[in-house]
Amino acid sequence: MSEHPAHPALDAARLHCRSLEEALGRFRRHGLGRIADWGGLLADVLTGGGRLLAAGNGGSAAQAQHLTAELVGRYRRERRAYSALALHAETSSVTAIGNDYGFDHVYARQVTAHGRPGDILMLLSTSGRSANLVAAAVTARQAGLRVWALTGRGPNPLAEAAHEALCVDADSTANVQEIHLVAVHLLCECFDTAVSTPLARRTVLTHGSTP
Repeated sequence: MSEHPAHPALDAARLHCRSLEEALGRFRRHGLGRIADWGGLLADVLTGGGRLLAAGNGGSAAQAQHLTAELVGRYRRERRAYSALALHAETSSVTAIGNDYGFDHVYARQVTAHGRPGDILMLLSTSGRSANLVAAAVTARQAGLRVWALTGRGPNPLAEAAHEALCVDADSTANVQEIHLVAVHLLCECFDTAVSTPLARRTVLTHGSTP
């Protein structure tokens, strides 16, 4: 008799954790610089009176709302509130636009309504192929917003439609979402650090020079 009998559920959990660790390692090597840059740029925009719009579908919608909540509320330290809207949370707008214009337009039309030149639109998608997010990215660029995308493996249509994208190299949708949550928290960490850093020093660090 085997000393360690087969345990399919435990084996599946271990495999999931191993895949997540590998994906996190790749993210640490290739994604942290971009997140740090985004945190600094987001600080410049929001402290200057700009706004962050965010959107996603399903689990990615929940993560988009998580991000905006951290900015309007707080992440770790006490600071002023900043303007950030999760577009999917506007349920009456989403359902009205979806009913009248189709689901592909539920975010693009809100970008037209709320976005201003210089604002940032953050779009989250595990596949990078959601038509409503791609349409929002195209509309935002035409309106003068800066578009960032958090996606799964690239290349994909959303990454190509955005100004900048962070494409997570992971084996499953669940792992992509887990890394996206790490990215959201790190973006908030970098944002708070940038907000508390004098602008001249922040500009030097953003350009990669030695302080």
